[in-house]
Amino acid sequence: MTDGAPVTGAALWQAIIGEAAAESRLWADVTLAPGEREEVAVFSPLGEDRFALGLETIYEGYLVHYGQPRLFAPSDRDSAILLGDYLYAHGLVRISEQEDVAAVANLSELISLCSLLQGEQRTGDGSLWAAHAALLAQGGLEHACIALRDSDDPAPLLALARESAGVEAVQRAINAHERRVR
Repeated sequence: MTDGAPVTGAALWQAIIGEAAAESRLWADVTLAPGEREEVAVFSPLGEDRFALGLETIYEGYLVHYGQPRLFAPSDRDSAILLGDYLYAHGLVRISEQEDVAAVANLSELISLCSLLQGEQRTGDGSLWAAHAALLAQGGLEHACIALRDSDDPAPLLALARESAGVEAVQRAINAHERRVR
């Protein structure tokens, strides 16, 4: 674990990989070689640095479950499920270290809604990720999440993300996300 200071850059990727490898030989064995990794932060640049490590850990778990991971290559579906769940849980632990209950609640909602969208093969997860990353711990996402869940309308989430993090930054994140998710 970290000492509470924001972890960004190369240290962010080393923390995710190193702690996973220390947790299980299985995770060490499925870690991509340095030249095969894509150490590019997708959604954490939209929010506060203090959440970067936890957010990118959770996002890597999401990619392990539903897309093309940046750091790991599980050999089978069972390993992918276990690794993704480990990364979700470990990312939430990192966020909880910030002692911000609202941030943990927001991420729990994000994971739940993303699972719903994936399970029903619906779109809008990029806007969902962008809004939660940009507004983590700030709140104000409830109505926009309801619009996505009940009406398949990601526009309110996208508007909130753009207002908070900027149009170009949000579009970069969503473009990077769309390249990685099935």
